[in-house]
Amino acid sequence: MPTPVFETAIRTPTATSGEQSTIGKGLLIKGEISGTESLYVDGKVEGSINLPGNRVTIGRNGQVAASINAREIVVLGKIRGNVTAADRVDIRVEGSLSGDVTAARISIEDGAFFKGGIDIRKPEGKQGGTLASGSLAGEAPKPLLP
Repeated sequence: MPTPVFETAIRTPTATSGEQSTIGKGLLIKGEISGTESLYVDGKVEGSINLPGNRVTIGRNGQVAASINAREIVVLGKIRGNVTAADRVDIRVEGSLSGDVTAARISIEDGAFFKGGIDIRKPEGKQGGTLASGSLAGEAPKPLLP
């Protein structure tokens, strides 16, 4: 009797679609990635990732040397480049981000690595402007009030 094979796909609902594409750990992509699905990167990407309205997850094996623009960015692997999120950036315990972050919210777990500047912006749809900005790489944060 043949042994049954079970496959599991990770699906994450997004504002745009319920689909998620995966770049496996054996793949290297050079260039620009854009589209209307969420993306899980467990391989290597060099260039830019532009998925506004969707989630970009850098897996534990993921190594990204790119600018990223998305609704939500989750970092379990390594990113070298600036990231912009309409909603949030989440750097998990094993994650590493070297670059500037622009987002409405940011979460950095204990043990995660971050080097760069942070620019917190109000969520889109609300009054524009910067709530706070500063840097964790040596620059003192700017005051919230004048």
